[in-house]
Amino acid sequence: MEGRTLFHVNSTMTGGGVAELLGSVLGYLLGADVRSRWLVVEGDEDFFVLTKRIHHLLHGKDGDQGDVGRAEADVYQSTLTRELAPIADQISRGDVVVLHDPQVVGLAPHLRRMGASVIWNCHVGADAPNEHTRRAWKFLLPAASSADAQVFSRAQYIWEGLDPNCVAIIPPCIDAFSPKNQAMEPGQVQSVLAATGLLRRPWSGDDAVFTRVDGSLGRVDHAARMIEESPLPPDAPVVTQVSRWDPLKDHAGVAQSFAQAVPPDLEAHLVLAGPSPESVADDPEGLATFEELRSCVASLPELARSRVHLACLPMDDIEENAAMVNALQRYSAVVVQKSLAEGFGLTVAEAMWKSRPTVASAIGGIQDQICDGRTGVLVEDPKDLDACGKAVTDLLRDRTASDALGRAAQASVLDNFLAPRYLGRYLDLIETIVASR
Repeated sequence: MEGRTLFHVNSTMTGGGVAELLGSVLGYLLGADVRSRWLVVEGDEDFFVLTKRIHHLLHGKDGDQGDVGRAEADVYQSTLTRELAPIADQISRGDVVVLHDPQVVGLAPHLRRMGASVIWNCHVGADAPNEHTRRAWKFLLPAASSADAQVFSRAQYIWEGLDPNCVAIIPPCIDAFSPKNQAMEPGQVQSVLAATGLLRRPWSGDDAVFTRVDGSLGRVDHAARMIEESPLPPDAPVVTQVSRWDPLKDHAGVAQSFAQAVPPDLEAHLVLAGPSPESVADDPEGLATFEELRSCVASLPELARSRVHLACLPMDDIEENAAMVNALQRYSAVVVQKSLAEGFGLTVAEAMWKSRPTVASAIGGIQDQICDGRTGVLVEDPKDLDACGKAVTDLLRDRTASDALGRAAQASVLDNFLAPRYLGRYLDLIETIVASR
């Protein structure tokens, strides 16, 4: 990479796994003297409605049932053509550009003509292709196939029509030292949650702290917006799902499963947490999904409703937000990820790294992270509310088994899903591409 710059391009600086991944791992590259830059494209509402539609299609879901035809291609290409000029001003012949996800793959042929080596990384997919995935493939395949290489997180996600010699499998990773995953003392965890507004307890501002990426000390100063009938009891076992407000994450299903299948005598409470729904630029469904969830929780029986808490975590400071998530996951007795579809699901690796017993759907990349019964619990049918609730109940009742799962989970993440392994795989791919060109 001497004399070259490595560019990463995506569609948002905040919210979602890709933004978090880039915010963490680029520091490793800079520390290794690999000149790296991160660029973000901007789009209007029509562009992001379309790309969210494609996102659903790639997961094998029909989404908003809209078209992906000529008119949509015009919206897509006109946005990326407008965004190309400021990007092209920064990229030189011989540079390497990694494009992340469907929003920006349309840049690939233009950047190749400029003399850059281009990798497209598709972080989403479906375990088995269907008519919906193939509609998205048809729309994006000309751009995707023009890249020097296509990277998928799982072999099952590889598209039909791509040259197999140009495809690589590189699972994503978490950064063990980022604010979201760094070690926290129990008192620090409780102070951060108190500052966030999740716990009602005395706390000192000096305790609600975390270490920023640059090594300086950060403090939790912003509070979450809580939708709840009463605060979390101080000693209640907490079950948590953390993810952005996306219908494929099925927050409502988690709430219903908890209400009908986790017995009240366990005195457990459920926290569904995500970013402030207005804060994720490339997800126009977030606010509507959150409002549907509020209606679902409001319709639960009174006893169940009193045990469900919705937390909108502020995004004013991304590292502060990450520290809030870190503390919440560490505080939880069980972490759930009951997605209906999932590209990889880094929230699972995050919980596992913190030695949390995790219950998750047996879909997508979650299956590559959890070995059922050894490092977590997989629910075969993500729509089976009783099965999910029973798995949570079993872990709450048997803390010895839960602790054993948590320890094995952390060991698995240590071996497979930390930043050095991810970056090593990527640099091997880049070396091959640059040499071939």
